[in-house]
Amino acid sequence: MTNESETLWPAELQPALPMDRLLREEEPGAEAIPFDAVFVGGGPAGLAGAIALAQRARASRDERLRNLEIGVIEKAQMLGEHCLSGAVVNPRSLKTLFPETKIDDFPFRRPAEPDRVYLLGSRHHLRLPTPPTMRNRGNYVASICEIVRWLGERAEELGVHLLTGFAAEALLIGEGRVRGLRTTAAGLDRRGEPGPSYLPPTDIAAQVTVLAEGCRGALTQAWQAWQSTRSPNPQIYALGVKELWRVERAPEGVVHTLGWPLPKEVFGGSFLYPMGDDLVALGLVAGLDYPDAGFDVHERLQTLKDHPLLRRHLRNGELLEWGAKTIPEGGFHSIPDRLVSDGLMVVGDSAGLVDVPSLKGIHHAIESGRLAAEAGFEALEKKDCSAGSLARYDSALRSSFVAEELFKTRNMRLAFKKGFFRGGALAALMTLTGGRFPGARIPVVPDAEEPRRVFPQAAPSRPGVKGDRLGVSKVDGVFRSGNQTRDDIPSHLLVPDEVSPELASFYSAMCPAGVYEREGERLVVNAPNCIDCKTTDVLGPRWLPREGGTGPRYRRM
Repeated sequence: MTNESETLWPAELQPALPMDRLLREEEPGAEAIPFDAVFVGGGPAGLAGAIALAQRARASRDERLRNLEIGVIEKAQMLGEHCLSGAVVNPRSLKTLFPETKIDDFPFRRPAEPDRVYLLGSRHHLRLPTPPTMRNRGNYVASICEIVRWLGERAEELGVHLLTGFAAEALLIGEGRVRGLRTTAAGLDRRGEPGPSYLPPTDIAAQVTVLAEGCRGALTQAWQAWQSTRSPNPQIYALGVKELWRVERAPEGVVHTLGWPLPKEVFGGSFLYPMGDDLVALGLVAGLDYPDAGFDVHERLQTLKDHPLLRRHLRNGELLEWGAKTIPEGGFHSIPDRLVSDGLMVVGDSAGLVDVPSLKGIHHAIESGRLAAEAGFEALEKKDCSAGSLARYDSALRSSFVAEELFKTRNMRLAFKKGFFRGGALAALMTLTGGRFPGARIPVVPDAEEPRRVFPQAAPSRPGVKGDRLGVSKVDGVFRSGNQTRDDIPSHLLVPDEVSPELASFYSAMCPAGVYEREGERLVVNAPNCIDCKTTDVLGPRWLPREGGTGPRYRRM
């Protein structure tokens, strides 16, 4: 509902996290699949962790340790299908994980240099000096899907069990410690009743469970609430919408833009990365603390494509894939004060390890998985998987280059809470002083606690681009994501009991996949459209784990 000042307060309207569904006080069943360690999520962090643990196991002289049972559970039907990133990759962590592998043998597309940064107006652009944090010497443009599939092959070579098409619905708790997890049921009809293809949930028992769910993982959120973890600042988020285009000729090096079509009060920017001679990745990222309830990131990306700087690369091109994903942006001050408990560790984007000023997170995720594996191996070696034993991971991460890099840029994203131009000036001073200015933490509130202004119905956000062949609707975007979700799947979204027309419009604009639509005075929820970007989980309806194998099927993103 809105008050007299036409303001929405999303946090007051967001459903509570269903703790009783995500945490179960019960031991794994008698028919549970037993693992020594299970990684929940087959992204860079989870696969790197499984690989590092398997490497340590193979090198052990102890037969018990050489035969460790290591599993990765991944909700996508195939590895990489739910992974989306820019992606420009710092190869540092991959080199550590595979020291004998030559750089040309990693799944990279091309070097990321040269760098170009532009400030955009609606029809013009001004080239800016590349900020030191964004310089990409020694980094590579890559497809995150291809990196993940490559890591999966390395994991299988080491004997890791990859369980794709299974989503983790709940952590299983026994005597105050995590004992494993339960997968979601499959084949339920719209009412939640078993259908002809019904498969019951499966229990997985593990001495060590590693949460590598990525951004806004439901189990990670529930675990943090259960363990009462805290951080100096709450985590804040951005939404990235990305498209993959086949073009006549890709630009040399990577391009980043600031400014238009984002309003000055919205933090973010765009990227254009060459993925090959005739392939480019185009994306727009915007912070989810935006003040306008009608702001729509997907529509702004469609507007961006009409800018002369971008249009000259895309004209006569073909849209191949589309996708969207949330990104943790809080940085150093938003890392939870604890990343372990009895039988459990948290890694990667689940721990919020993205460095926004450098636009990097993949090498941090890989390193966190590797460090978790080191601690997990020693815990399994001692037959002690308590929080005290696994705490080696927590301390190792906080003394690693991951924490060092995040500490140097700890206030840069937060400075932009004060506006684009003031934030830019403060970020420049932080860069010059190596992060020592201003010294003190800049406090923030959760994105859902930011007020949203509600304006009367206005003209379309991209006049003159509607119907343009470069533009794509949300429905067409979902089709380009490869979404294969059944139409009769039960809804996995917790929506407020009462939704005002203004709130329905807010959800409709916020969601990049057209899951929420305002029809007249009511909200219509198209749950099968969901591509698991988790945007509304930040600001509105809760996202919960659903049947494995649903959602997008990214191939080259």
